[in-house]
Amino acid sequence: MPSSVTEFFSRSYREAREKFLAAAETAGLDVHSHRHPLLGRDGEVLAMDVARFGAADARRLLVLTSACHGVEGYCGSGVQIALLSDPAFHRAADAAGAAVLYIHALNPYGFSWWRRTTHENVDLNRNFIDFSRPPPTNPGYEEIAHALVPPQWPPTPENEAVLMRFLAQHGEKALQQAISGGQYTHPQGLFYGGANPTWSHQTLRHVLQEHGQRCERLGWIDFHTGLGPTGVGERIFACQDDAQAWARAQQWWGPAVTSIHDGSSSSAQLEGLMWMAAYQECPQAEYTGIALEYGTVPLRETIEAMRGDQWLENHPEVGAPQAQAIKQRLLAAFYTDTDAWRAAIVQQGTEAALQACAGLGA
Repeated sequence: MPSSVTEFFSRSYREAREKFLAAAETAGLDVHSHRHPLLGRDGEVLAMDVARFGAADARRLLVLTSACHGVEGYCGSGVQIALLSDPAFHRAADAAGAAVLYIHALNPYGFSWWRRTTHENVDLNRNFIDFSRPPPTNPGYEEIAHALVPPQWPPTPENEAVLMRFLAQHGEKALQQAISGGQYTHPQGLFYGGANPTWSHQTLRHVLQEHGQRCERLGWIDFHTGLGPTGVGERIFACQDDAQAWARAQQWWGPAVTSIHDGSSSSAQLEGLMWMAAYQECPQAEYTGIALEYGTVPLRETIEAMRGDQWLENHPEVGAPQAQAIKQRLLAAFYTDTDAWRAAIVQQGTEAALQACAGLGA
């Protein structure tokens, strides 16, 4: 057991993966690694690693996922490693009759390269739409796209004036919705949902097919960062707009659970959400899930960091000093490098996982 909660966390994807594999081995769990087609920033193997605690035919299953948004994996990986290293958590899951499925690094490319997106420049949590139909539209994004990711960085006053006009005309919520709701027309823009299923999308479906089709009750906690007060884990309802699922989520995780469906969440209304795969790949299961969204820096700073990173992705010729500054700003927007923040993350993540086990076993 690490002497400090800090030791659950890592400075690179490679270190995080090594710690996850070691923690799984110590817990006596086999790991099935789905190798990514590309290599990481340090030339390392990239993989979506899957470890399962509990019986293959368990009637109850709790899924714990990290790095849907790449660089956010520094947080989620730390919580997963903490839980893998916590025998009391596994005893609680066992007592509830629940298996636990750890899926480490849904988007290993973004985790390694300090990107929020996949190697296809796709936001994985906007990628789960029906690609046989016309994609959703986002008129607000169309209006501001040219200014949001401008030709130069830092942006010019003229660029910023476009965003300020939209804000003045439509309000802060509408601006957040336009930027982050998801868009399918600008492949080199922010929150791009893609033109087809990404590698991470397809691989996650295979994992759910393998592990999630024998359970009767399915819980899911997906760890995220970047919204809300620093160190506070908002429990965002991650199910369809269904009254029974909403009631279960509040029974499991308490009345503070928020929802994009009623506007109570700090998140915008989103398209192509990843957890839709739970309904599609595990239709036999009663599904209940949340995104545990930890705050880092103010939302405006998060958006600015993402704008800069997307500009950098579009301009690989940029010199090292500017590129490194942009990358450091992005990391800081999604991972707060303090012991207090890390301790709060693990405490709230452990609490939510124990509550999910209790809910599954009730």
